[in-house]
Amino acid sequence: MPQVPQTFFDALAVRAWCGLALDSLGRAREEIDAINVYPVADGDTGTNLYLTLESAATAVEAVFAGHEAGGGAEPGPAMADAVRAMAHGALIGARGNSGTILAQLLRGMAQVLASDDAPAHADGPGLGRALRHAADSARQAVAHPVEGTVLTVASAAADAAATVAGAADRDCGEVARAAYEGARAALAETPDRLDVLRRAGVVDAGGRGLVTVLAALVETLTGETPRTTAGRAAVPGPHARVEPGEAAHGTPAPCEDGDTGATGAQAGSPAFEVIYLLEAEDAAVARLRKRLDALGDSLVVVGGDGLWNVHVHVDDAGAAVEAGVEAGRPYRIRITHFGAGDAHAPGAGRTRGERVQRAVVAVVPGEGLAGLYAEAGATAVLARPGEPPASGELVQAVRRAHAREVVLLPNDADLRHTAAAAAEQVRGEGVRVALIPTRSAVQGMAALAVHEPERRFDEDVVAMTSAAGATRYAEVTVAERQSWTMAGICQAGDVLGLVDGDVAVIGQDLTATAEAVLDRMLAAGGELVTLVLGDGAPESVADRLEARVREGYLAVDTVVYHGGRQGAVLLIGVE
Repeated sequence: MPQVPQTFFDALAVRAWCGLALDSLGRAREEIDAINVYPVADGDTGTNLYLTLESAATAVEAVFAGHEAGGGAEPGPAMADAVRAMAHGALIGARGNSGTILAQLLRGMAQVLASDDAPAHADGPGLGRALRHAADSARQAVAHPVEGTVLTVASAAADAAATVAGAADRDCGEVARAAYEGARAALAETPDRLDVLRRAGVVDAGGRGLVTVLAALVETLTGETPRTTAGRAAVPGPHARVEPGEAAHGTPAPCEDGDTGATGAQAGSPAFEVIYLLEAEDAAVARLRKRLDALGDSLVVVGGDGLWNVHVHVDDAGAAVEAGVEAGRPYRIRITHFGAGDAHAPGAGRTRGERVQRAVVAVVPGEGLAGLYAEAGATAVLARPGEPPASGELVQAVRRAHAREVVLLPNDADLRHTAAAAAEQVRGEGVRVALIPTRSAVQGMAALAVHEPERRFDEDVVAMTSAAGATRYAEVTVAERQSWTMAGICQAGDVLGLVDGDVAVIGQDLTATAEAVLDRMLAAGGELVTLVLGDGAPESVADRLEARVREGYLAVDTVVYHGGRQGAVLLIGVE
């Protein structure tokens, strides 16, 4: 890391800044998490900022590695390449409101520093312009900005930087120091702008994280660690309890982690947080903003050039995802149910940072199922075909659930080891985790149907495990290539019926194959058939299968759900 003053901001400075900021956020993460007081005391602002910056730093390191592998003659890659990578990495790795805003701040800087007419190295005035554009673009990304949040802190940093940058012969280090001091002063004033912060005796969590990031910028460019850290900028005194209903009387404040300028949720507000990456054109995103703004609150949409990060709080999680599908291609979808004990619920009275007793975290293969699981109270992690979640993503889902006890449903045999690794990691953080080895989403649905949080943990896990184990599962899909199967050789385009993970039927007609699979499953008995239709399944398939059950199997009920883009054309469960 550079430890001497730098007159210019270049690729090496970008790399050093990301590294120092990541280290600083790692040290401050728990302290920042601890000051989430409104409206959801989920304690993850510091964690979200850390993960977002970790993604940015990883992308920058990849640019340097590519430059070295290519035998570049310069000490490092071009600054434009480094800042673009930083912005892109933050965008695709953004977590929560806090991370989404940070991603847009970094993108705003990159738009100035990597523009066509930008110099190879930014000077003090150039850095000042980048900070100004960052603050302005972040504010524009928030549907309903509120003062006293990270947006206020970012604007104050840009104002202070502009004052210094306008003077003659001011270098990048001086501009960065001014931005940091301006942000720190604004952070200390956030309780004066938001009553809920004043009552709780804390500053805005996202703003505090931004001050930490700017302190790292000062250290990068001057070699000096700022004398006052972001952690010491908090309002003195003990953290006050936020009484039930108290937040509803204060100034509208940021949602999710108390760290953005988005209008905050109050009593009776939306129950789901929906986040996804979206590939879409600008015009489609403009329409999406209007639709999501009508559906809920805390709307933040950041990005550009065809790739966006969307964050919103809604009552209808499925509608929010469907809006994304209409706008383009959403993926890496995360849906979190705030829960009856959360501050989103009317009359909720949890103290700041208090965990719920028990939660369910489940991996699901389609948007429709993600919404269904979320409505049942689970934290859903969407897994697209070819894009299985990593253990780190499951760890973050467990952390978002913010519970003392967690039941983890991988819903895929191939994810069992990944889920086990995630469970082991969060156990080390003091969370009691039970992994139920569900191999299909329909098994997870059966487990979730008997879930009772009021029971003893062990009893609940046994009941859920028993329900999942008593559910036979099948899927109907289309072969992509010729291959050997348990039922013989299939050709590309053949319809395959898999029962308990093995190919049992090879056919040419989707409906006939589905009927054959259902007959094979019901031959061993059953009381309930669950059908989950994928995007490629015609409605007639469900009608035919329901009629077949009515006509041939007495006392067997059928339920039908729409799973969205779930990979398989049809999922079948028999309990």
